[in-house]
Amino acid sequence: MTFLLVAAGGFLGAICRYAITLFFADKTNRHFPMGTFLVNLFGSFLLGLVVGSSMNGGFYAFSAIGFLGGFTTFSTLSVELVELFKSGKYKAFFLYLSCTYLGGICTAFIGMLLMVAFIKM
Repeated sequence: MTFLLVAAGGFLGAICRYAITLFFADKTNRHFPMGTFLVNLFGSFLLGLVVGSSMNGGFYAFSAIGFLGGFTTFSTLSVELVELFKSGKYKAFFLYLSCTYLGGICTAFIGMLLMVAFIKM
């Protein structure tokens, strides 16, 4: 059953990521991959919330492993970074790299703190 929950969550997460990426592809230029950037930061925040809630079982498998695993993307981030570097957009490359990693860590931490504070209320 856990495999089905992870698969269903992953399917929905990947579809949501694709839709968001398409939305931002039409609204921004390719100097900075805004869709992937926002998806990864929002996904980090949501994962922080889930982890901060200390949930486990089926809902964790569906949401954290499945949905957020399919929603966020390391591979697309990596390819976009390589494309920025190869095209000589070094400023965008370093900005994207640093903002994604630092922002992801910060948003995950904020999500965890918020959920822990909410649970203690």
